[in-house]
Amino acid sequence: MAARLLPVLLAVLLAGLAVLAGAGSAGAHAALTGSDPQQDSVVEQAPKEVSLTFSEQIAVDEDAIRVLDPAGNRVDTEETPRSLGSGGAQYAVKLRAGLPDGTFTVAYQVVSADSHPVAGAFTFSIGAPSETSAAVFDQASGGGAVGALYGIARYLSYAGFTLLVGGAAFVLACWPRGAAVRPMQRLVAFSWVGLTAATLAMLLLRGPYAGSGKLGDVFDLEVLGGVLETKTGAALVSRLLLLAAAALFVAVLFGAYARREDPKERRDLTFGLAIGGTVVAAGLAATWALSEHASTGLQAGVAMPVDVLHLLAVAAWLGGLTALLVALYRGPAVERAAVQRFSQVAFGSVVVLALTGLYQSWRQVGSWSALTGTSYGQLLLVKIGLVALLVAVAGLSRRWTGRLGEAPGDAGSPGPEGEGASAPDSAEPVTDSAPDAGDGERTEAVVAAAETSEGAEGGRPAAVQGAEAETGTPVAESAATARVPVQADPAREAQLRRQREAASAATRKKRRDGDSERSGLRRSVLLEAGIAVVVLAVTTVLTTTEPGRTEEEAAAGASASAAQQQGPVSLTVPFDTGGKDGKGTVLLDVDPGRSGDNALHVYVQDPAKEPLDVPEVKVALTLKAQELGPLTAPLERISEGHWSTTGVQIPLAGSWTVAVTVRTSDIDQVTVSKNARIG
Repeated sequence: MAARLLPVLLAVLLAGLAVLAGAGSAGAHAALTGSDPQQDSVVEQAPKEVSLTFSEQIAVDEDAIRVLDPAGNRVDTEETPRSLGSGGAQYAVKLRAGLPDGTFTVAYQVVSADSHPVAGAFTFSIGAPSETSAAVFDQASGGGAVGALYGIARYLSYAGFTLLVGGAAFVLACWPRGAAVRPMQRLVAFSWVGLTAATLAMLLLRGPYAGSGKLGDVFDLEVLGGVLETKTGAALVSRLLLLAAAALFVAVLFGAYARREDPKERRDLTFGLAIGGTVVAAGLAATWALSEHASTGLQAGVAMPVDVLHLLAVAAWLGGLTALLVALYRGPAVERAAVQRFSQVAFGSVVVLALTGLYQSWRQVGSWSALTGTSYGQLLLVKIGLVALLVAVAGLSRRWTGRLGEAPGDAGSPGPEGEGASAPDSAEPVTDSAPDAGDGERTEAVVAAAETSEGAEGGRPAAVQGAEAETGTPVAESAATARVPVQADPAREAQLRRQREAASAATRKKRRDGDSERSGLRRSVLLEAGIAVVVLAVTTVLTTTEPGRTEEEAAAGASASAAQQQGPVSLTVPFDTGGKDGKGTVLLDVDPGRSGDNALHVYVQDPAKEPLDVPEVKVALTLKAQELGPLTAPLERISEGHWSTTGVQIPLAGSWTVAVTVRTSDIDQVTVSKNARIG
């Protein structure tokens, strides 16, 4: 497999690195990008409110934003933060009147659109900085015992999905005979149980994980009700409903399908299971895609189906690999054709993983500096290295699979597990006279306890001799020669059966351990599975790590915010309508000139800088970089040449285009514009 994969992966990797070098930004994991007052700033007068701006939509509750005075007392009105627009990415809390001078602490604890809790704090000062003893949230969301348990449940859910989907796909697509093998049945069934239990645990833990962090809130029905109203809660409930359908699929696969012998009926059932299983598997994968990283940011409509494909490819490869490992160590001999079919499935899965993984990396990283200079980028590099190692080990397994074709007895002779090593049609069971060590395979009938040809003395039946020994009374010769049937002893039959099964198992184990080709394949597959466990662990950590792109954007936003000058924005814009008294100048003030509520004052002057009375003035603001606007401001005439309005909402900081329309007569009108940094 390695010889085929390396050229493809190399080409994909080079193309992906070229794309990454010029990649733009994408969204995931909310980060604080701005605030009013700004972090570490000193304001002369106490603000009426504190507003926070995040990089993406967030969810808040009544304690999401708290403002504390130098003594640690809350000075906000303790109301639920109100949204300031901008798609739910900006919220504000009102402050009490009469705040003293000193340093105040703003602590926030919110949930980002990709379901991850985000917490932090910063300070600002009124008048002058001072000492502060304010303490932030006692227990941050996403941490403590609740965070650890939620992390374990998250990992188990990924593992359960991988083994459930991959194991079922391995049986259905590669090794149909495995449907009757008990270790395969246990693998898929226990995976379903694990995924179901992990999903229930995440549903119960979600409330305290994203909120209080207290383990005692796990069974609080009010908290659980709030979780069900969120996107993550809906995804977890949907996953449970899909798992009910998955249970029916598993029951049919290891029940009716395993017992079906008619080729036509088996083909029809295979087709139905393939369609139904694909739908259920895609639905399960979608519950992650619709509630986590892929659901937010750039190209979310493309990212979500790509994420579904990525998860399905992971399951087909790593879950199928685990199923093959179980079959090699615990099941009957796996025919070469089944291993070769899985090799083809694994090849296709790796190609899909490479393509979808590169796209996801572009969205989450976005630049070379983020790839090497952030925790997310470094973890991503570790994952890429592990996947490359996994592909190399898969090449070793491929060579062992090729040697199986050259092994003696591969064409129908008993294999190392007491089964034929290959079969013309893998859908038909390949068996011999040996049973399969209690794993649910066919066991040959036990001979009758009273045999008439072995153990006889002088031609007398063994059963007659046994009867004479137990009773001490000779049995009439006529009865013996008449060979009257002797009733079989069930206990003796069971004992003989156990002895035969033990001997058969020992023989099969000896054959298996003596087959160097299959032993080599088992070892290489075991190594693959071990690396796959580490890959899955790194992937789980990545899902809870702030993407490098977001981390860099937040740092850049904080730097830009700190560099901005505080104070109102003033613009001077000349105009000429072309009519009588049509020339003049517009003086425009935006106060305080930050994101949030602003007051707008417009002064119209003639060339002599005297107030010019005009019939109408209009102002519109547009943030082209974010495709916001035009936002119109309804102006009210205050006096000659003076127009004003309050409550103008500036949702985001940036370079705004301010367009002013001046009408000097019924037919003379002009619109002039100027760019200004607001926020």
